[in-house]
Amino acid sequence: MTSATRKIQREPIWQNIQWFQPLSLDKPLLYAALVLCTLGWLMVTSASMDWAQRQFGNPFYISMRHGIYLVLALGVGWVTTQIPLSLWRRFSGVMIIVALLGLVLVLIPGLGREVNGSVRWLPLGIMNVQPSEFAKIATVIYLAGYLDRRREEVQSRWSGFIKPLIVLSFLSVLLLLEPDFGAVVVMMLATIALLFLGGVKAGQFFITTAVMIGASVAILVSQPYRLKRLIAYLDPWNPDNVYGSGYQLTQSLIAFGRGEWTGVGLGNSLQKLFYLPEAHTDFVFAIWAEETGLLGVLTIIGLFIFIFLRGCNLGLKAATQQQYFSAFIAYGMALLIGFQAFINLGVNIGLLPTKGLTLPFVSYGGSSLIACSIAMALMLRVQHELTSAQPKGKK
Repeated sequence: MTSATRKIQREPIWQNIQWFQPLSLDKPLLYAALVLCTLGWLMVTSASMDWAQRQFGNPFYISMRHGIYLVLALGVGWVTTQIPLSLWRRFSGVMIIVALLGLVLVLIPGLGREVNGSVRWLPLGIMNVQPSEFAKIATVIYLAGYLDRRREEVQSRWSGFIKPLIVLSFLSVLLLLEPDFGAVVVMMLATIALLFLGGVKAGQFFITTAVMIGASVAILVSQPYRLKRLIAYLDPWNPDNVYGSGYQLTQSLIAFGRGEWTGVGLGNSLQKLFYLPEAHTDFVFAIWAEETGLLGVLTIIGLFIFIFLRGCNLGLKAATQQQYFSAFIAYGMALLIGFQAFINLGVNIGLLPTKGLTLPFVSYGGSSLIACSIAMALMLRVQHELTSAQPKGKK
């Protein structure tokens, strides 16, 4: 090792970050995310006013907190765009260890905070942090680094294929102890998809998919409350379910029915008046559907489809230029956002059983907003580095 190399390794990490550099961002992708954030703030404000008035004596309490979270998320996103992807790749292993520690801390009595029967939050004074949101981001970054470094091993040997699944198993066990089955499903789907894109053999892919489906079914039937949710999802209008496990779903479907084509108007929802519990969180989309109708529903779905396809297109461009870490980052973040949005929207319309997953960029929650902002910023960073790597004058 030369003295020059040792000098570079001793330099502080932040010296590799060029702050305030002009970025070549994917503006349509950025604008789509900003529109979702803006509409999300509007949705949260409308859905939470009556509940916030009763709980805190201020109808704009939730809206103001969401606005603060949104500003914080935008700040974190901007910082993320300034960090080279090479640093994310370098510390991908450290990040997955930190994610594991965060999930362990939640389970320590006295540290984790329990809400509605789940221990998913770490209280940090001004806000409660949900480690599972950041664990999903860390998992994708770890997988991107692993698939980039060991692509040949993953494609040719069972050992290269199994190693990341062992890491995912540890994460899944910790998440199920909270419990947070929704986060496990999103991570499993993203992992399977990334391994498929990484070039695993068809036999390995189908075996893993079958095992994960079997494990998911076993987990569903292992807990009575999960089984009740599944039964309620299959027949929510059954008298035994309407005011029990299927209550949220039936109230959500009523909201969709009232929305019709153009909605009842912003702020005029009836379901948010204590019929749909804490409507500003997981079921905020149902209130949006009631107030804006089918047109509003299609707008939100269209924005998510655009973000997902744009992210996958970035991944394809990076793979074409043989920048595989960038490709897996773009694919992975698009998959995380896409899968989580699909599950949340599916739950709201009765397509899927109830899960405790937020709608990316939209639902109330600081951890979710910050994690989604990081995911979006990483995709934007991929675009910047792809553009910077091209010869001048070539588009």
